[in-house]
Amino acid sequence: MPSRKPGDIYTFQQHLLDMQREHPTATGEFSWLLSGITLATKVISSYVRRAGLINVWGEAGENPDEQPVNIQGEVQQKLDVLANETLKRTLGYRGNVGIVASEEDNDPRVLQEVGRQGKYVVMFDPLDGSSNIDSNVSVGTIFTILARPEWERHTDHSVLQRGLQQLGAGYVVYGSSTVLVYTTGHAVHMYTLDPQYGAYLLTRENIKIPEYSPQYSVNEAYVETFPEPYQKYLQWAKNQNGEACSSRYIGSLVADFHRILLKGGIFLYPPTKKNPEGKLRLMYEANPLAFIADAAGGKATDGKGNILEIQPNNLHQRTPLIIGSKKNVEQVMKFVSEHETVAVKK
Repeated sequence: MPSRKPGDIYTFQQHLLDMQREHPTATGEFSWLLSGITLATKVISSYVRRAGLINVWGEAGENPDEQPVNIQGEVQQKLDVLANETLKRTLGYRGNVGIVASEEDNDPRVLQEVGRQGKYVVMFDPLDGSSNIDSNVSVGTIFTILARPEWERHTDHSVLQRGLQQLGAGYVVYGSSTVLVYTTGHAVHMYTLDPQYGAYLLTRENIKIPEYSPQYSVNEAYVETFPEPYQKYLQWAKNQNGEACSSRYIGSLVADFHRILLKGGIFLYPPTKKNPEGKLRLMYEANPLAFIADAAGGKATDGKGNILEIQPNNLHQRTPLIIGSKKNVEQVMKFVSEHETVAVKK
């Protein structure tokens, strides 16, 4: 890639083209798909920034009896609906996306039949943390891209792929600035939307999660419902001899993870008594973020094994998620393994 100096205007599309040149077999179709995602997120960013001015705060539906509920049983926000439709429409115009699947929809949607014209599967959480939008808390879009098997005619089987099979994954945070983080599994890069140019400009290359940071992110209101090893880890983290860990919790997954990617630490959403199988969505949230964490030198687990190795059996499958700096995750897993060892001895 060409050398760059501080202040150079180097866009996401330019970066993709430069990376594409390093792969002689690249056709440009992948870049064309990604341009659809970036276009959609620019539109969503505009909605988020003007939410209070264009009356898209709050829950969808005119009254409580009409409020739409998604497949997760959650009342949809107005911005959920707008973001979801924006992504589906922009990807529909790409021409090479075969299937899209959204956290907000019951079933995946076929855009193109099997073959060259429908070679990709795109899955997304259109607006993660949308319940926080009225409070002006950062929200985001999470997405993942998979290859659609040419031999597979069954839509559900096409989307139920392990995280290791992702071709690319990323997220956009709509915060004090609009930031895109993306990887194809080899390196993680960050781009910032410049409203002056209407383009994502490269602002950080080859991001690496710090190997360790004394910070954790978890909703401690549920701590008494966590399995015992997670409770013990949190007690230990707050009472270490020397440097105790500090708590940093936003309540918007994409924002919490973005901070950890840059600053280090760990995010935990263990099983709870109410959700013994976990609360976060494997396909739309855990897999893409785990793919990014892995490429940045971090780790992600469901408390049993690598998130990316889980074979999904349901489009909206839930999972526990422990993700972040390598040593932080290993500390948590040490408490889990010690608990299992004691249980076996008993």
